[in-house]
Amino acid sequence: MAKAVSLQSIDIVYGGSGGYRAVAQASLDVAEGEFVSIVGPTGCGKSTLLNAAAGLLTPAMGQVAIFGHVLNGLNEKAGYLFQQDALMPWKTARDNIAIGLEVRGVAQAEAHRQADDWLAQVGLQGFGGRYPHQLSGGQRKRVGLAQMLIRNPTILLMDEPFGPLDAQTRQIMGNLLLDLWSREKKAVLFVTHDLEEAIALSDRVVIMSSGPSATIIGDHPIHLARPRDAMDVRLDPAFHALHKRIWEQLRGEVMKAYQGGVV
Repeated sequence: MAKAVSLQSIDIVYGGSGGYRAVAQASLDVAEGEFVSIVGPTGCGKSTLLNAAAGLLTPAMGQVAIFGHVLNGLNEKAGYLFQQDALMPWKTARDNIAIGLEVRGVAQAEAHRQADDWLAQVGLQGFGGRYPHQLSGGQRKRVGLAQMLIRNPTILLMDEPFGPLDAQTRQIMGNLLLDLWSREKKAVLFVTHDLEEAIALSDRVVIMSSGPSATIIGDHPIHLARPRDAMDVRLDPAFHALHKRIWEQLRGEVMKAYQGGVV
């Protein structure tokens, strides 16, 4: 299976030569159609890896390859969903979704038609005329998902996308994401602080060490049947066994970060 994303022994340094080495010798492959989550203590560089895959950061050492080609500049094959909403408050939900097509030269009528189709796919049919302030947090996240997916990226980069939501809404959004992902099986690199969320969604969960000079220290396959319900799967004894095994490794890094004053 093709490697959609390949981080090859990358170092990320802030402040130029001799500056703060956030990530050191980190290697990670994400296959085409694979869902991979990154977990680790606060400040360990999870988002830094995501930004390198997006082409927003250039490694000081090593390289990033996308479908076998070295990445130079922005990753045009990726869609990025941030923790904070990226919706324009003066535009309706429909317009926020359609803008990704309009900037590519798609006629407004066609962009709006596709935006309405995506609103229906994320369960917001009839909400296209509402502005962001008229939507709940979960509804805004649904618009954000549609805003990303309407461009049909082959790689989804997601940085704590459901972090601001309450626990119940997070699980609902997790099921929506799994449903959308299962249709086309795009490559997903998903950053989260929530180990349960990572296990419930992913094919693999990778663990980063505490920083500075953080690196990947664990790679755990998630052998839970699909299709998968992000809520019900947490009751499976196999889920609890996975959680215990991964947490045993993650806990040590969280404590290192805590003792270092990062957490």
